[in-house]
Amino acid sequence: MTSSPRIKPFVMPIHPLSSAPDADDYFRNLIQQGESARVEFKTSFQKELIETLVAFANSKGGVVLVGVSDAGQITGVDIKAETLQGWVNQCKQNTTPSVIPDIEVIVLDGKTVAIISVDEYPIKPVACKGRYFKRIGNANHQMSPTEISDAHIKLINSSWDYHPDPVHGIDSISHTKVQSFAAALSLKASFSTVLEKFELIKDGHPTFGCHLLFSKNDVLLSTIEAGRFATQTVIKDSITSKDSLIEQVTRIMDFILKHTNKAYIITGNPKREERWDYPMDAIREIVINMIVHRDYRSANDSTIKIFDERIEFFNPGALLEDLTVEKIKSGNYKSHLRNKQIASIFKELDLIEKYGSGVRRAIETFVAYGLPEPEYEATQGGMAVTVFKKPYNNGQDNLIESNGGVSGGVSGGVSGGVSGGVTELLLYIQLHPGQRASDIAKGLNLPLRTIERWLKKLKETKVIEFRGASKTGGYFATTKVETSK
Repeated sequence: MTSSPRIKPFVMPIHPLSSAPDADDYFRNLIQQGESARVEFKTSFQKELIETLVAFANSKGGVVLVGVSDAGQITGVDIKAETLQGWVNQCKQNTTPSVIPDIEVIVLDGKTVAIISVDEYPIKPVACKGRYFKRIGNANHQMSPTEISDAHIKLINSSWDYHPDPVHGIDSISHTKVQSFAAALSLKASFSTVLEKFELIKDGHPTFGCHLLFSKNDVLLSTIEAGRFATQTVIKDSITSKDSLIEQVTRIMDFILKHTNKAYIITGNPKREERWDYPMDAIREIVINMIVHRDYRSANDSTIKIFDERIEFFNPGALLEDLTVEKIKSGNYKSHLRNKQIASIFKELDLIEKYGSGVRRAIETFVAYGLPEPEYEATQGGMAVTVFKKPYNNGQDNLIESNGGVSGGVSGGVSGGVSGGVTELLLYIQLHPGQRASDIAKGLNLPLRTIERWLKKLKETKVIEFRGASKTGGYFATTKVETSK
């Protein structure tokens, strides 16, 4: 019965050695599929089984088949009259809050198998003897302190920034900043009324969100390190922003604009057209996303590195729940907010338009600007975004500058539909045949992951090929790219 639901698929009374044909078929199929995020096999009832039930309760629920080996062999289990109640009692005594599983008994191939199931628990996190687990893939993982804290926060349908800040008092909040916020909303209200209206004060203390948004003084938690880099190690200019969050948008954007080129294009119209190296609306979107979605409990700072040909953004804060980079880029997902209060205030100020749409909008803006898509990457403990610009020759042909001092406009186009940075890579390979990916990355001063992605595109269009042994060979162009003199 493959159409049955995976969890609690067959309901029968707890009755030893009872069985039914439809249950047999369903559980045989379940065993054949193997262990998964919601299915576990055990040959006997043991402490690890209770940990698994806790992991299921803290995740999406699941079922443990007792009397089945890890390899999916039906070994059976000895069940006496008092066995099932004893198992339930062990679960209750070793879990907080108490987990009371459903237990069914079925006979497969003449052997007794116990089906122990638990739904996702409404009160999370659940602990087994003081330790918290969650289910990832087909294994149990002990939850980190941050994950435990997040689970507690979700329980009260809130987020970290809504909680009172025990360190800072109301006297640390700027009346001027709060009143400026109210004026931007055309709201005529007193300082205390504004704080109460937007739940920025609790138990006589400002919330963490309030402190980050409206502090009189520098906010250590908000630190963003931004720098203009000549090379990976040589910094030409830098700032350390510890501003309150609304001010931080302007401070960071001013620094990026300071170190970004602007060209004037003659179009025949009375007014010259301005073109920045990057679409600044999209850059602003990325900066705001950093500020709104950052994990302010992390010890790491946000960083922005501006290079000649790219900008790298890093923000602490792992992706929440089942989010992936692919889902975020598509824009087709339910938005998960780490900082609900901060996001709410930014939305009130029209700094963000719609929850969850910023990444997709930034990508579309870059593509419409004629630039490569920004690269989004989930890294350990955070999210990295890299944006690229294309050098220009009087607004016409692409330029490339290598460490060897070669420059020129790419003309004539390249068959196979490659363009932008990929075309620049093809020209580099033509000028420097036989180099490996790591050498090319150093020559172009670009991340290796970007070069590898572009190399893959060029190989798919058969305009380059790899020659030689895997450890000693290199890349060669099969298509000639003409360069201007």
